[in-house]
Amino acid sequence: MMDSSMEYGVGDNSYTMAGKLAGISKLVDDFYINMDNFPEAKKVRSMHSSDLFESKKKLAYFLSGWLGGPKLYAEHYGSINIPAAHQHLSVGVEESNAWLLCMEKAIDQQPYEAAFKVYLLEQLSIPAARIRMACGRG
Repeated sequence: MMDSSMEYGVGDNSYTMAGKLAGISKLVDDFYINMDNFPEAKKVRSMHSSDLFESKKKLAYFLSGWLGGPKLYAEHYGSINIPAAHQHLSVGVEESNAWLLCMEKAIDQQPYEAAFKVYLLEQLSIPAARIRMACGRG
């Protein structure tokens, strides 16, 4: 059980609450399983390669730094501007909602405390909205 006295978003608290890289990798694996299995996510899944190895690694590495842990994405791939990196895709409300649904269900499967689950999904909705706006389908 994680320490519920930790304040999310401070230092590496969110990274720790997510189970560090091992926990984040499990979350990412469950997320992509959902993307493969949820009919609502078919269009979003089609935006990815059939082999998800690199996508999983990039998302786990991004989330590591984004949650206050090691900046693995930057170390391995350089800096990233999330909206700009997705501009070539057609992402509207439907696609954004499908992505968030897959993530919400993946978060639900993790052993996180309830308040952290809510916090994490709320935080992830911010870049999801920024991507949607950058793709011009706000």
